[in-house]
Amino acid sequence: MTTEQSTGIKKLVVLGAGESGVGAALLGQAKGWDVFVSDFGPIAMEHKRTLEQNGIAFEEGKHTAELILAADEIVKSPGIPDSAQLVVESRVNRISVISEIEFAARYTNAKFVAITGSNGKTTTTLLTYHLMKKAGLKVGLAGNIGESLAKQVVKDENEYYVVELSSFQLDGMYEFKADVAVLLNITPDHLDRYDYDFSKYVDSKFRIAQNQTFDDYFITFNDDPVVREEMTKRELGGFKLSVSLEDKCLNGGYMIGENIMININNHLTSVFSIDATTLPITGKHNMINTMSAIMAALAAGVKEEAIKKSLGSFKNAPHRLEEAGFVKGVRYINDSKATNVDSVKYALDSFQQPIVWIAGGVDKGNDYKLIDELVYEKVRALVCIGNDNEKLKAAFGKNLPMILEAKDMNEAVRMSNEIAEYGDVVLLSPACASFDRFMNYEDRGLQFKSSIKSLERSQKKLNFIFNLAW
Repeated sequence: MTTEQSTGIKKLVVLGAGESGVGAALLGQAKGWDVFVSDFGPIAMEHKRTLEQNGIAFEEGKHTAELILAADEIVKSPGIPDSAQLVVESRVNRISVISEIEFAARYTNAKFVAITGSNGKTTTTLLTYHLMKKAGLKVGLAGNIGESLAKQVVKDENEYYVVELSSFQLDGMYEFKADVAVLLNITPDHLDRYDYDFSKYVDSKFRIAQNQTFDDYFITFNDDPVVREEMTKRELGGFKLSVSLEDKCLNGGYMIGENIMININNHLTSVFSIDATTLPITGKHNMINTMSAIMAALAAGVKEEAIKKSLGSFKNAPHRLEEAGFVKGVRYINDSKATNVDSVKYALDSFQQPIVWIAGGVDKGNDYKLIDELVYEKVRALVCIGNDNEKLKAAFGKNLPMILEAKDMNEAVRMSNEIAEYGDVVLLSPACASFDRFMNYEDRGLQFKSSIKSLERSQKKLNFIFNLAW
C-alpha cells in the first residue's frame, strides 16, 4: 500500500509549469493534494522559484512516466495536445485529465463570465473586466490573460471571474459552468489539433455553453454563419442574447448608423444607445467586441450608467490594431495578434486608406479566398515575412501589382516605407503564426514597433540635416 493510499491523500500531477500549471500546483497543495509538476522543457526561473519556495516536487526537461501514471488526476497545460503519448496512456489507465480552469472552478463559489471565439476574445475579455471592475464588483481576470485562475482561487477573494478561454482549455473542461458565456465567432484555426476536422473545432468552442441553465446567459455574434447555423442544431440551456452588425436584435445589441443600440427584454430589461464614435477602440470587429462586453456586464449586474461612464477609459491590449507610429504622413498599425484570415479581414476592413500589408509566417491552413476581394480593393502592395511565402504569393500574385519578400522585420518596415505614399497605412496583420522567425506574436509586434522607432529616428535625423543645409 502506498503512502497516499494509507493516508487518503490523492496525487495530483500537473503537466506543464507555466502560469496555469504553477497556479494549479499551488491550489492543489492548498487543498491537500500530493502535488508533482512535470515539464518536458525548461521551467522559467520565476516559476521554479515559486515551486521550490512552496516545497512542491517537480521535474524539468523530461516526463517520468511512472510518476505521472501514478496520478489520481492530471491537470494538463493547454499547450499539450490530447494526442500526446502520456495523455493517451493516462486516459487508457482511467486517470482523469483536465484543464487548470476545470480544476480551479471546483474550489470557488464565485460566478464566471467565460469568453471564447476564434478572434476578438482578448479585447472582449479585457473590456468586460474593465466594465465590471469600474462598477465596483470584486472581479478577477484569468484564463489566457491575467494571473492563473487557480492561483487566484487559493485566496478566492472575488465574487466574479472574467475568463478568456481557448479551445484547448475548453477541451479539458467537463463540469465547469459559465454564469455568462460569450461565443464571438468560429473560423478555421488550430485545425492541426483537431485532425483537420472543422466540426471538432466547432464542438470545442461550443463547450463554453455546457451545463448552463435558463438562469444563465449565452451571448453570441449572430452574423457569424457557423455560430448562427449551430445555434439551430444544439439544445442549449442559457438565456440567449445576441449581437449583430446587420440585424436588429430583439434581445441584444446592434448598430444603427454610428450608434450601438442595446435592447433586452427580460428581467434585465434595458434599452439605451451609445455613440460608437466616442469609443477608444474602432473598427467593425471592435463594435462586436464592445457590444458583447456590454451584454456580459449587464448580465453580471452592471448598470447602464456605469457602463457608459467606464467605456471611454478602456485601453486595449497591445498588438491588436495598435497605433505604432506615424512617419512621413504614413500610419503604422501593429496587428501582430492577427494570426488567422478572419482577423485580417476585420483589420483590412477597418481602414479606408490604401494599405501596404505585411503578412506571413507559419500558415495554419488559411483559406485566403475569404479576403481576396478586400485585398484587391484596399491593398497597394504585400510585403511577405516568413520562411515559406509561396501560399501567400499564389493567393494574391495575380491581383496585386507588387509582392515583396523581406528577410526580417527591419527590412519589411523599410520596404513598406519605400512603397507607401502620403496618407497610406502600413499594416502588420500576418494571418499566420509567428514561430518560424519570432518567439511569439508579441515578439513579432515588438520588433515591428522597434523598427518603426528606428525609422522615426532616421527621419528626424534627415530632417535635421536638411534644415541645417537649408
